[in-house]
Amino acid sequence: MQPKVAGISPVSEYDIHSPSSLARRLYLYPLYSGYYKYGPGYFITRVSYDSFLLMYLTRGRCEIEADGQPLEARAGQLVLLDCYRPHRYGSRDAWEASWLHFDGPIARAYEQEITARHGRILTPSAGVPGLLDEIRSALRPPVSIGEAALSARLVHLLDLLLAGREAGQEEPGKDAAAEGIAYINEHFREPVSLELLAARAGMSPFHFLRIFSQAAGLTPHQYLISTRLCAARFLLRSTALSVKRIALDCGFSTEAAFCSTFRKWEGLTPSQYRKGADL
Repeated sequence: MQPKVAGISPVSEYDIHSPSSLARRLYLYPLYSGYYKYGPGYFITRVSYDSFLLMYLTRGRCEIEADGQPLEARAGQLVLLDCYRPHRYGSRDAWEASWLHFDGPIARAYEQEITARHGRILTPSAGVPGLLDEIRSALRPPVSIGEAALSARLVHLLDLLLAGREAGQEEPGKDAAAEGIAYINEHFREPVSLELLAARAGMSPFHFLRIFSQAAGLTPHQYLISTRLCAARFLLRSTALSVKRIALDCGFSTEAAFCSTFRKWEGLTPSQYRKGADL
């Protein structure tokens, strides 16, 4: 679904998950997830929003107020908020983030232990951004994953945050990976090659491929295709543009290439997806 909120780009998307009574009693469970492109000057202030929030920044920076303290997160960092308590976040500049609201019987215990060890702004270990995107993808309708499996992925993600980065061990290229992600998000309609991204980072293609894949959980090409398809799904659902026009607008070289890729990733043709969205 697309948000209809001033200050959030309409090409953003979110999904809602309604956990069963069993999940609410036993599991960690997602409630809302999405990827938002925030405009300059967007801020949100809440007294309470019954959940916990994970927010991974892929571009820009975010100012946060939580526990009465001002904080700042930048691209490549993750924010963990207790939304049961007053909080505020946003930025004077444009920024983007992948996010997930979750809850459950042991959610507070995880939140308290993670923030006690590492604070609310974390630089996550390799694999966390990809796992967050994996959970978000699993929540897109039609949801085929069971609640126990969803809970297991959430537990794994929180365990990675709890463990933190190994003491004294740096992750070379983390900034380069975050900048590569931000570049793809902004330029996905254009030709984007591994060689181009590597050159921008001042690395060999082999080295950049390795550090990008560790950070994002996808290769640069896979992330590019995923971003193009995200934009295409929005246009298919919300406009009457032809499939060919959407293909070209989203960076695909031909309509045939778009249709083949869309079917491979989504299991439907673009036309079938559009008809399903109209039901």
